[in-house]
Amino acid sequence: MHKKLFIPGPIEVREDVLSKMSTPMIGHRSKDASNLQRDITNNLKKLFYTENEILLSTSSGTGLMEAAVRCCTKERAAIFSIGSFGDRWHEMAVSNGIEADLFKSESGSITRPEMVDEVLTTGKYDLVTITHNETSTGVMNPIDEISKVIKKYPDVIFCVDAVSSAGGVKIETDVLGIDICITSSQKALGLPPGLSMCTISERAAEKARLVKNRGYYLDLVLLYDTIKKKDYQYPSTPNLSLMFALNYQLKLIMKEGLENRFKRHLAMAEYTRSWAKKNFALFADEKHASVTLTTVDNIRHISVKELNEELGRRGFAISNGYGQLKEKTFRIAHMADLTLDDVKELLLNIDEILSIE
Repeated sequence: MHKKLFIPGPIEVREDVLSKMSTPMIGHRSKDASNLQRDITNNLKKLFYTENEILLSTSSGTGLMEAAVRCCTKERAAIFSIGSFGDRWHEMAVSNGIEADLFKSESGSITRPEMVDEVLTTGKYDLVTITHNETSTGVMNPIDEISKVIKKYPDVIFCVDAVSSAGGVKIETDVLGIDICITSSQKALGLPPGLSMCTISERAAEKARLVKNRGYYLDLVLLYDTIKKKDYQYPSTPNLSLMFALNYQLKLIMKEGLENRFKRHLAMAEYTRSWAKKNFALFADEKHASVTLTTVDNIRHISVKELNEELGRRGFAISNGYGQLKEKTFRIAHMADLTLDDVKELLLNIDEILSIE
């Protein structure tokens, strides 16, 4: 039995999107490949509200996160974390020999803009990373407020992990002054895993040229220069099957309309939060609660494992808490092509299961 996925990735994928992955192959050095990438780029620019270049990588979002911190840090990176995935960005930096400092917020809390200001005013850092949406805690950082602070430091490259938010909420990349904004296929974009993509400003590309030992496969300069010189082609063979699906899905997203898509995601989030507050509690402050995923505080101490087993028998799947929050929380994703009716059906089944207990 297929389980409808309400987990923070991979997310539920439409059958027609999946079918596009069986499109016959084309040469990755052909005009058809260039046209495919050009179409993808044009629609991703709309989705990210940017005029900056778009890069694709046959990797998860982690690949481009590692590329950003490795390729664009010349002096020292300031890594701000609101959970497990911010911590991971710091681990990437350290494992690549990058000078980096980790600035953690309390679990369930945001990165405060004044905290960023205090760190950057030291003048020690030439790159900053921010997690927009932390799926371990269900917190969405106030990226607008944070960006206003970072704009005070024009020599600092601004990188954002939007892996679990892009395509579900509006991120006005250029207005916010983001140099590298990263997402991946298996979250709010509604595709199978295996592709990541990012915006990259000319400023970030030029900064990266000054950095030695950028690696090869994830060298942002090599990716940037190759698509410029070779008419939207890549130095290594890309995942064409996923690119066919991405191109198709982006057209569906544009047909739905970005504002309509964002409203649909917010409606699902608000309904799930209301249910969580009535039956349990929200783990995050509602002012900063994620729009694509709700982390529920398990104040009733139910067995999340047993709940999910019964949901599985009914054709659904949610996610337990991440890391140290396992069993203390559980997570319900509401992103990509899920609808409010899908969410209502899931929560009705959870209500029935809990009432049986």
